[in-house]
Amino acid sequence: MTSILVDKDLLFDLLDSKLKLITDTINTLLSKWNYTSAELFLKHAADGTLQEAEPDAISLRNILDKRDELQELKISWSKN
Repeated sequence: MTSILVDKDLLFDLLDSKLKLITDTINTLLSKWNYTSAELFLKHAADGTLQEAEPDAISLRNILDKRDELQELKISWSKN
């Protein structure tokens, strides 16, 4: 793994930009199905309330995981 020096403010700006894109993607996916809650959408996709939602539910789950990972990184880097 290669290490580089990066200005902390720039790093946080990049993280915030990525998190905004992820949030926009989440909102677009939820809007497609007329939902405002990711948890409710995932529940309805899993229990069959929403037919044919499985591919979007898988995508949403992956995007949510990525968002959580980036938020945890941001928190850990804020402590330094």
